[in-house]
Amino acid sequence: MREEFRRNLAAAEDTLAGLAETAAAAIEQATVALLEADLAAAERSQESNRALRQRLTELESTAYDLLALQAPVASDLRVLVTVVRLGANIERMGSLAAHIAETAERRHPAVVIPDLLVPVFRQMGEVAQQMAVDAAAALRSRDTADAARLEAEDDTVDRLRLELFRQIAGDWPHGAEAAADAALLGRYYERFADHAVAIADAVLYLVTGVAVEVAAE
Repeated sequence: MREEFRRNLAAAEDTLAGLAETAAAAIEQATVALLEADLAAAERSQESNRALRQRLTELESTAYDLLALQAPVASDLRVLVTVVRLGANIERMGSLAAHIAETAERRHPAVVIPDLLVPVFRQMGEVAQQMAVDAAAALRSRDTADAARLEAEDDTVDRLRLELFRQIAGDWPHGAEAAADAALLGRYYERFADHAVAIADAVLYLVTGVAVEVAAE
């Protein structure tokens, strides 16, 4: 019985990592939709988000079943708590990617991002995608070095968002609506990155047992 419990626990962790990879796919396709006015990419991003949400509901139910039917020791309990808490973070990552895709759909056939901001948003999308991939790797490896790498990547996203604001606040010829879109989209990428960092914090919790604050919203 205990061996089966441990197998189920490991499967739940692996599922959580797989969902972080699904979030990576969602943000990748959302960025394509944004930069290329690609409706097919927007739909792929939203489909990834829908699949992610359904699998998270199933995973949360599994976690609660394991908690109710077994008597987990402290280390096992940390895993179950992490699965439930991080499910909310990964759900938000998928939702943020979907918001980006929805913006691309709403402005179609126009491209949302002016040419001068394309390099910033392309890099922001690449870093955000890599952060989700690295978050999944950190969950699988439980390596604190993998987790620490996410902090450095988050700094890159923050720097790019500052660059975005400098562009908007400078000689901006594209009007208030485009500026508002760019600012909000930058916020979506920043929040996506913050939730990936929350996964890194949770890995530290799994390894050390020391609780850290997990990003919300």
